[in-house]
Amino acid sequence: MSGRFHLELLDGLYAAAESAGYELILSALTPSRDERRAVETLLDFRCEAVILVGPGVGAPVLAGRLPVVVIGWNVDNSAVDVIRTSDAAGMRLAVDHLADLGHRRILHVDGGVGPVSNSRRRAYRAAMRRRGLPQHGRVVGGGINQEDGSAAARLLLDEPSLPSAVIAYNDDVAAGLLETLSRAGVRIPHDVSIIGWDDSSLSRLPHLDLTTVRQDAAQMTRLAIERSAARLAAQSIGERELVLSPTLTLRGSTGATGPVTA
Repeated sequence: MSGRFHLELLDGLYAAAESAGYELILSALTPSRDERRAVETLLDFRCEAVILVGPGVGAPVLAGRLPVVVIGWNVDNSAVDVIRTSDAAGMRLAVDHLADLGHRRILHVDGGVGPVSNSRRRAYRAAMRRRGLPQHGRVVGGGINQEDGSAAARLLLDEPSLPSAVIAYNDDVAAGLLETLSRAGVRIPHDVSIIGWDDSSLSRLPHLDLTTVRQDAAQMTRLAIERSAARLAAQSIGERELVLSPTLTLRGSTGATGPVTA
């Protein structure tokens, strides 16, 4: 997920909570503010349930003490509910779209460390195998922001040839790739096609016009609030993990494969 998509999720959570008659309190994690501090704030406000946005590591601290819902990644803990979009389905959509356009050298710039990045790397390799293209696959280390995408682009520009297509971890990384490659004279999508992930507001900017794997922020946040409310009401819950199907939003950053220039 991108920073912009996180903001869209927060906006959706506020709207869904208000509609359901709940108040939402934000307690953020930052480089100088760890999960313990964030949890203390929530407990001080006597919060009844917790919704976590953004990939974490391991089981949330409050799992088993309060109803906990995570949005965006899988947590292997029976006390935690999960609302996420299928990375496997999203990567299949991206790889199939590019392969159908004639691309073979399809590269993935990942999101660095973390459960979502790990999941998308696995999904990318599986999708490439499914299309009979494992020998053309390659993962390049990336990150979560535009600077990480720019760094990955500079690495590619230093190589003898460019891939014909790149699937980025998120829209921010895709934007960094696109802008840096374009400044170096690479034509998008004629020389290199680029796909982002999230369908955030960034992907819709005219100068980027990113093809991207779309996650439905409004649906994800509505389901998270509904699941939290159901837990608080001690209602019967079916599957604790709800996995949504993504779609592919087609824009101008992808096209049929053509001559590759460095």
